[in-house]
Amino acid sequence: MIETGSHGVQTGELESSRPANWPRAERPVRVAFLGWARLASQAREGSGYNLSASELAAGLALMGHTVSYLRSGMDYSLKPGVFIKRHETWRGVECFDLFNSPNLSPAAANFGRLDTERHSKDQVDVVLRWLDEVDAEVVHIHSLEGFPLGLVGALRKSGRAIVVTPHNYWYACPQVDLLHKEREVCLDYEGGQRCVGCLTPENGERVISRRRREQTLVRRFGYAPYQSVRQVWLFVKKHATREGRRARPIKWSPPKLDPEIGLGFDVDDASVHPGTVEHHLHLDEADKVVKLGRSPLNQNERFLAATHHLTVLNNFGERRVAGIDALNQADLVIPPSRFVLQTFERMGLNPAIGRHVRLGQVHFDQLNRVTRRSPYYGVRPWTPDAARPLRFAFHGTVRNNKGLEILASAIPLLPREVRQKAHFQIRAAGWDWTFRKRLSAFPEVQFCGGYDMLQLLAAVGEYDVGILPHVWFENSPLVLLEHLHAGKFVVASRLGGPPEWIDEGRNGMLFPAGDPEALAGCIERLVRGEQEIPSAREIHEASTLRSYPDHVTEVSSIYMELVESRHGARHHRAEIGSAVGVEA
Repeated sequence: MIETGSHGVQTGELESSRPANWPRAERPVRVAFLGWARLASQAREGSGYNLSASELAAGLALMGHTVSYLRSGMDYSLKPGVFIKRHETWRGVECFDLFNSPNLSPAAANFGRLDTERHSKDQVDVVLRWLDEVDAEVVHIHSLEGFPLGLVGALRKSGRAIVVTPHNYWYACPQVDLLHKEREVCLDYEGGQRCVGCLTPENGERVISRRRREQTLVRRFGYAPYQSVRQVWLFVKKHATREGRRARPIKWSPPKLDPEIGLGFDVDDASVHPGTVEHHLHLDEADKVVKLGRSPLNQNERFLAATHHLTVLNNFGERRVAGIDALNQADLVIPPSRFVLQTFERMGLNPAIGRHVRLGQVHFDQLNRVTRRSPYYGVRPWTPDAARPLRFAFHGTVRNNKGLEILASAIPLLPREVRQKAHFQIRAAGWDWTFRKRLSAFPEVQFCGGYDMLQLLAAVGEYDVGILPHVWFENSPLVLLEHLHAGKFVVASRLGGPPEWIDEGRNGMLFPAGDPEALAGCIERLVRGEQEIPSAREIHEASTLRSYPDHVTEVSSIYMELVESRHGARHHRAEIGSAVGVEA
């Protein structure tokens, strides 16, 4: 069932808002995007994947293409059946929601639901009818989370062109990141046997039931009234149970004083003192330090050289084969990094349908222009004799895959004289209190709250070197590209896609992923001046970067290539049929 209501691209509004010099499509194409996050939420939901998809969709609409978007796995209703409703028009893109998907989004919530993740006829039928409704010529899949893998084959049978941009490894890995238990890269999934227990999500049917109930109530009564009723219910439930009625002792220990409290302004011998400050912030049970896996410097090569990627020993193994089969149903697979493309090829992707397409983003270009217009564009930002510390920045989240743990472990390893000539600015979205406590002794470490893209332009002036200590096979990390567009030298893990952008010594340094000692060594080399830090101009000259208009134009040309190819094939079949007296 499809509930679309009245809709249509606001052509006049788009025409009036089209920026000067923006490219126009010679032959507009009707394209449908598939994903799981709300486009209008951009990076706030789905992080870099959704930011990339949303900006591309908006850019294509500005070119004159008709763009529709369908998300799945997030919206549920007590109304029976799978159905689609129009949600909104966002920057010229018509956005729709698929309700009651048997496949949950994001992928972690659907882990282990292998049957519905591979096949769901009802869902496929609804999607195909929606594609007929929007008259899509091209389907561009940015994420198939929340959809069944079998959908791609059905799309191919429908005669539409199919483009897939994998922003991660979901087609081969239900955990998404090829990160076992979210702590170490999965070099051998043992035919699927190692997937068992990799994640332990809540029962999927229970999640679907709760989403249907809660989302229906929110839509009916509003968010605030629903939350009020929910809080009352939770209070009653807690105090009606034996556990809730039982008195719980409050654990409390008197705070310890700063051991230097009596010194006042006296700093003793500053050359001997470690330069730390004791706050006596103890780690609680909830603050357990997570031990992340280490990778040798050649982990990329070792992974790509393996021969076990398509071994099948259980249903998780079958799921990987089904994922690669789904990719092979596409006309083109266009990930933002060559490493992702090589990974899928090692797992059975047809090399003939793979193409590397570098990302371009609006805020990349803004960073790039701000940097080029700076009076310091050609000036090297720091030398060891500078009258200020060398400023490092971590931008990201507290999730294990981003590797904040590696940086937090590396800082205490630095010699005092090195650490005191450095300053570390950490912008990490999520619960960072554990890291704050662990690094509270070091006055050189500054926590600035969540990673906020709106502050990136101002942040260009706050640091000299970016740190990217990820522990997973990164695709084309937006943070790395943000650093490079801003003309910043980058210290990054040599894992996944980032080595494709780092020209060692010219725009960055690489170290073995998950190795705090190696990261500390890179920081020390920079502080001691053993590695010079180039100017922003030199960083740009050493980096291969793609502008937003060029990125959108390249994807547009891919659509045209596929649509014209199909049109030519149909015309050729019609000529043959006419020649032999058969209706095409």
